[in-house]
Amino acid sequence: MKPFQLSFFIAQRLQSSQHYKHSVSARIIKIATVAVALGICMILIALATGFGLQREIESKTAVFNGHLTISTFENNNSSVSLWPIALEETMEASIQSLPNVLHLEGVTYKAGLFKSETTFEGGVFKGVDTSYPWDILDDYMREGRFPETANQQREVLLSQTLASRLALEVGDRFTIFFQNKATQKIPSQRTVEVVGLYQSGFPEFDESLIFGSKNLVNGVNKWTADQVGSYEVILEDYKTLSQTADTIYEAVPSDLDVIAVTDRYANIFQWIALFDYNILIILIIMIVVGVINMATAILVMILERSRMIGLLQTLGASNRLIQTIFLWNGAKIFLRGLLWGNLLGLVFYFSQYYGEWIRLDPKTYFVEVAPVFLSAPQIILLNLLVIGVSLFFLWFPVQIVIRSQARKKIAF
Repeated sequence: MKPFQLSFFIAQRLQSSQHYKHSVSARIIKIATVAVALGICMILIALATGFGLQREIESKTAVFNGHLTISTFENNNSSVSLWPIALEETMEASIQSLPNVLHLEGVTYKAGLFKSETTFEGGVFKGVDTSYPWDILDDYMREGRFPETANQQREVLLSQTLASRLALEVGDRFTIFFQNKATQKIPSQRTVEVVGLYQSGFPEFDESLIFGSKNLVNGVNKWTADQVGSYEVILEDYKTLSQTADTIYEAVPSDLDVIAVTDRYANIFQWIALFDYNILIILIIMIVVGVINMATAILVMILERSRMIGLLQTLGASNRLIQTIFLWNGAKIFLRGLLWGNLLGLVFYFSQYYGEWIRLDPKTYFVEVAPVFLSAPQIILLNLLVIGVSLFFLWFPVQIVIRSQARKKIAF
């Protein structure tokens, strides 16, 4: 029998013996198994909620602003469109043909005063064209439909927050007052109809942003039909944001700038970047706790089996063989803890994914429901990492203790 097979066979016999089941180490091993299970469960919960919140916030900012914004340098620090731009058709086609670009859309932002019959609110009107991909807002629609934006249609999409403040419902009309210049005595006004309500859970959008026809805003600004305030670029893969931004910046005229959503909302993305450090800290702490518990259980097991170690050494067994026996035991205990920990973690994941029972304050977290996200490769990689790191750090204390065990004679 090969050493590998022999060590596995002896480890199996140790765990199946009646003496082992009633020993002190058996109780400690149960505690270690529970600790490992809880540790893995906590790591999975931290990963799922951390990655989920990051993805949700990234998605919302991109949905309402695009991953990249092409505008004049005068516009890039403003939430409204100050100066018009118009890219040539060949330039638009060139950007649209880039591998990672999903959609390119010309939009115009215009600040206005929204007045209903009972009250008024300030906000920003986002003018879009007929080619605007409304499907990206499907997850945020709560009532009604998307507005028609051909010509100067006066249909708008309003947030539930603004609708509540203005005491409006789908089908109601209200007036928007626009002012182009500080010296303009009588502001331009347009009466519009609410045809749909959305809610993103992102206060910065819900409290101010409405959607409507770009031509309506252009008419107020006295811009031509082909002019827009900026172009929003939606990407297929968020990870290539910087590379695509550099590529587009090199392609557009020198008087235009390309702003990434991570720069436009730098404070938000710096905040969610801290989640990576939180997850890393939790991962380290849980692995350390698991290793300590496992090391304690195995060392107690070694001390209980000191006579057996002496026998094996007398019969010529190497320290490596004896060490492997106990590491097999440790691996089995660890795998049992991993199994239960993964099960508990996945129960939490699917219950939150479908049940949405954990609610958050959108003013603090920008979401109403705690989002979760985990992929199968991430779960597999996590388990392999935990097993590898734990067994690596268990190898040394086990080796030291076994070498310190003196050969013992067997009393007959």
